[in-house]
Amino acid sequence: MPRIPHTSPQTLQLFEALLDDPQRWRYGYDLSRETALASGTLYPILMRLTDQRLLETGWEPSDEPGRPPRHIYRLTTEGATLARQRLAARTTSSAPITQTRPAGGLA
Repeated sequence: MPRIPHTSPQTLQLFEALLDDPQRWRYGYDLSRETALASGTLYPILMRLTDQRLLETGWEPSDEPGRPPRHIYRLTTEGATLARQRLAARTTSSAPITQTRPAGGLA
């Protein structure tokens, strides 16, 4: 059965971080520190979400002369909606499974 898009543990971690304040612009480096995702994992997810128009991106000039501008990200309205749906689905699908055993012995 194919995986539902945007449900990898790494993508869900990123969604949680971005939903903390969906309107705030975030640097990739800050998201990496917050989620503990390596750049080789984080940036492909950011690019994929941007290509799917789930993230807005922009460039912020550096405060330090000679430093390049920094890329910034935030969820679009559609991205925030999808992120909430995926996180809610994870919560309901990860509810503990309880098994009952027959009285008086092992199952």
